[in-house]
Amino acid sequence: MSLLDRYVLREWLKIFGLAMGATLGLILMQTLYDDLRDLLDRGATLGDTLLYLTIKTPSFLTIVLPIVLLVSLLYALGQLHRNNEIVAMRAAGMGLFHITRSIWLAGLVLCAAMWILNASIVPWSVEASRSLSDQLEFEYQAKNTSQSQIGVTRAVTFDNQRQGRMWVINRYSRYTQRAYGVSVSELDTQRREKTRLLANQARFDPQRNCWVFWNGRETWIDPETGEVTRTVPFTERVKPNYTEEPNLMLIFDVKPSNLSFFELQRIIDYFRVEENPKVTMYAVRYYGLLADTLAPLIIIALGIPFAVTGVRVNPAVGVSKSIGLFLLYFIVLKFATVLGTRGVLDPMTAAWVPNFAVLILGAWLFFQRR
Repeated sequence: MSLLDRYVLREWLKIFGLAMGATLGLILMQTLYDDLRDLLDRGATLGDTLLYLTIKTPSFLTIVLPIVLLVSLLYALGQLHRNNEIVAMRAAGMGLFHITRSIWLAGLVLCAAMWILNASIVPWSVEASRSLSDQLEFEYQAKNTSQSQIGVTRAVTFDNQRQGRMWVINRYSRYTQRAYGVSVSELDTQRREKTRLLANQARFDPQRNCWVFWNGRETWIDPETGEVTRTVPFTERVKPNYTEEPNLMLIFDVKPSNLSFFELQRIIDYFRVEENPKVTMYAVRYYGLLADTLAPLIIIALGIPFAVTGVRVNPAVGVSKSIGLFLLYFIVLKFATVLGTRGVLDPMTAAWVPNFAVLILGAWLFFQRR
């Protein structure tokens, strides 16, 4: 890079680093304020608390990065503009892209960083911090309650339309990996009940890759009349065709925004939208995380044209316009997400089209200023 490229890049990176550190610090303080009481109630030590914050920090990066990028870009370029350095560069015959090309290069690097964060680091952070929190909770509950009550998730329902099975679990213990009060109904193509299995306890056996049930009764039903044709009690029953994984069943009722990229991918790989319409909202969130890869380029395209407005224009005007466009981008993205969740738009279209549209708008504004 030329001396000019290094200078512009250095001026921006200084502000970017300061803004990133300050914003992450504020978010960590808020997280500590929200979670500290729960951690202390579970008997967490100082080491556990620091480990929890360390593990959870990467999960904030994809949220913080676009905002910090916009603020640092507007401030750094605005400072160069106020000092008439941009004017001097353009008077020397340099175009806007020539002046900011090091920032565009940094934007491409940040796009790659967003991809890596969303694809691996953030999912690990979300799942690891949740696992650490659950472990502390299990250890605390183990001192005060029975094993069957530790780490219990109540009222688990799972509609496996692909294989025609409806699961209703009264409670599932993540500590013992057992389900208590289980009802499984097998349905025909018209969603009429054919068999019903009731069991006191059940467990997914990883070695057999199927469910094992204890102390229950299996009932056969005539789908046409709804009458019971046969019922058989059992002490233990292995169902080789019942291959639903407990982890998938537990996350299927969790809000998409609370799931990691890996968990969303697991749901989408297991189901198709036409098999279960509920998958739509998970697909929108999944493709939205992929589309976030373009966010740094969109921010740069929206920020640069207004940060280097003419000398007769108050820089605050350009900053306000840039922030306004960023808010418009956010609103359009949320609106498309709603349409995608309701099935009006295809999930991939709802995620990618708004990003490409705003990126094209930003590119047009940039070339208007060049």
